[in-house]
Amino acid sequence: MALPLEDIELIRQLKYAYCRCIDTAGFDELETLFTEDASVRYEGGSYLFEAQGRDKIMEALRYAFHSEAIALHHVNHPEITVTSATEATGTWYLKDWFLDLRNKIITDGSSLYRDTYVKRDGRWLIQRATYSRIFEIVTPFTETPNITAHLLAKTGMKLPAQ
Repeated sequence: MALPLEDIELIRQLKYAYCRCIDTAGFDELETLFTEDASVRYEGGSYLFEAQGRDKIMEALRYAFHSEAIALHHVNHPEITVTSATEATGTWYLKDWFLDLRNKIITDGSSLYRDTYVKRDGRWLIQRATYSRIFEIVTPFTETPNITAHLLAKTGMKLPAQ
């Protein structure tokens, strides 16, 4: 079944908005990109995170992309496959970078996202988002980098004092 080009573009925009919202702590918008029954499974070299339900996903993402972090999520090379008029799957190449000022580590990696999308009330939404690492490099640091811009410091959740 061929998916109209407009729907392909809307799915691309959905995934791009997902990345932008994570990196900027745009959680109110991010919440609107998931179905209520969404699920995620993110498998890194040093972690495995799974959550069922939009509320649990959002709680975890708010905690992960906090004011003491800097994040970059860049997806490209979408392979979108239609399974029905209201369902699609997508595979995306992810390049990500994450600096955790609290734990003094930098994570640099790449993954393949494998997602499931549904169209509800004329909008494409993420029903399932998964990734598994192609590579992951975790590097501790002792000296804080010279950060000259840091959006999550303003928009991310403030973590409790240690």
